[in-house]
Amino acid sequence: MRPVFFDTNVVLYLLSADAHKADVAEALLARGGVVSVQVLNEATSVCRRKLKLPWPEVHGLLDAVKACCTVVPLSLAAHERALQLAERFQLSLYDALICASAQEVDAEVLYTEDLQGGLVLGGLQVRNPFV
Repeated sequence: MRPVFFDTNVVLYLLSADAHKADVAEALLARGGVVSVQVLNEATSVCRRKLKLPWPEVHGLLDAVKACCTVVPLSLAAHERALQLAERFQLSLYDALICASAQEVDAEVLYTEDLQGGLVLGGLQVRNPFV
């Protein structure tokens, strides 16, 4: 069975005041999947800069994600693939890196709110889990 990959926004919805989105994110992450170090870094940045969370709460979120998801590093191959995806599909570099990392682990689905739902990149299906 091929894994699913989570974008940063899905992880951050664990902290959302929107109960529906928080519940959806929690249920998906509880089933397990894959995130990249980029996702952990972006989540940390948003938690500290935008949400102004104290470090213990940031660590709590990251620990919860790491407990249910496999974390993969960013690779040079993912970087190279991301450049191609960004150019071909007019994606931001950071969105393309998420897609490339998901492709690198042969994920079946990328759960994200940032890209067009239904988009297919090779064998990777992009799905918005909140619609």
